Amino acid sequence: MNFLDKLNGAIAKNQSLLFVGLDPNPEMMPIHYTSSDILVNLRDWLQFIISETSDKVCAYKPTLGFYESLGIPGLELLHQILAVIPADIPIILDAKHSDLNTSTIFAHAVFVEWGVDAITLNPYAGQDHVAPFLVYPEKAVFILSCTSNPAATKLQQYPTNPTELPLYLQVVKESRNWGTPEQLGLEVGTTKPDVLARVRTIAPERIIIARSIWADKNNFTKILASGLNTNGDGLLIPVSPDILAQEDLSQQVQSLQEEVNQVRSEIIHDASSCSVWLPDVCFLNQHPHQDLILQLYDIGCIMFGKFVQASGATFPYYIDLRKIISNPQVFNQVLSAYEDILKTLKFDRIAGIPYGSLPTATGLSLRLHCPMIFPRKEVKAHGTRRLIEGNFHVGETVVVVDDILISGKSAIEGSEKLKSAGLNVNDIVVLIDHEQGVKDRLRESGYQGHAVLRLSEIIETLYQAGRINQEQFNAFMET
Repeated sequence: MNFLDKLNGAIAKNQSLLFVGLDPNPEMMPIHYTSSDILVNLRDWLQFIISETSDKVCAYKPTLGFYESLGIPGLELLHQILAVIPADIPIILDAKHSDLNTSTIFAHAVFVEWGVDAITLNPYAGQDHVAPFLVYPEKAVFILSCTSNPAATKLQQYPTNPTELPLYLQVVKESRNWGTPEQLGLEVGTTKPDVLARVRTIAPERIIIARSIWADKNNFTKILASGLNTNGDGLLIPVSPDILAQEDLSQQVQSLQEEVNQVRSEIIHDASSCSVWLPDVCFLNQHPHQDLILQLYDIGCIMFGKFVQASGATFPYYIDLRKIISNPQVFNQVLSAYEDILKTLKFDRIAGIPYGSLPTATGLSLRLHCPMIFPRKEVKAHGTRRLIEGNFHVGETVVVVDDILISGKSAIEGSEKLKSAGLNVNDIVVLIDHEQGVKDRLRESGYQGHAVLRLSEIIETLYQAGRINQEQFNAFMET
């Protein structure tokens, strides 16, 4: 089970977006723990917190620094506490790890040896630092984008020019390209609703860990309204450290849980009548490739405006799939989606259509252990002058892989070249079907078309998720 599924399971089971920080901080420990061994007191207190809250929270978040400050006994205490946490509640290790040189071995330690489900990371070293943690597909990372300490303002709010994004929002914008919404979330420490609202606007599909919100309790409701998405979730809310020191801990957490759920209900009710959203959308029945669609939009593969096509026609959108190969996380999802279709077909070799789909065909060839060939776009006047590159045998069946079906011309031409060399072609598989009857044209030419996504599905999903506005949606519907 991956992190997001585990988190959603805990949220649904306990009806809670609350998380608890499991920090062995002697200054916060209740005074009635009187053992002469402070580590025993801390262990008993943390275990009490878990026993009182395990049916009222969706995650636990131990801060690594507190345990490290206690030396080797502190790390031993951490392992004891990790072992006590119920298996169905995710663990987010608050490490704020920032060292590029140790990222690979540290990722293995926390995910494989310690068994935590997610970790917090500092973003300053960029994607190179984050990538070693993302190779564990069942785990997740949370990127620190903003803190509430006053001294950080000069850095995080730079530049102050209102026409440019401040650094903390640039972190949000850039980190969306590092991992999928399933694997990468954000951590935001602030008491200001407008800060959280700006983060949510840029990253509407990401899970956000809220921090420092209890420094100004008067803003609690506004913080929730700013950070929750239109489904009334997507925001993990800390239980106040002050509550964790109380004897009636369970009751106080329950009261906080009820308060949060009341705000969630109001947001969901308001969103259901908002004109920006389709009134009959049920997000419980989301598109199976919703994360992939959002990622394609995030990295700029799908853009909106007025774009002139090669045919001379003007479309209100433009699709450029060449950026996929520079984003390994997205490319991996794309290959998996193709693979699901290819596994249902019969063929001896894979053929990519130059040039856009050659990386995809190569990746699929490696995944499926199936030899690859490709028809040349043009035959060279020197060398072997081959029409088809790669080894094959006459009479074999080839499946053609392309990136997008607009008119079907390139896929049909490539298939005809393969057939002229004595190969059989029955199926053409693409990532995006532009629709407009292109599959019918393929069928008339003797080919069966298959697509991971239809363009209409992409546009509708982006609209439902709030990534495009009403005007952009209407422009597509009118084409």
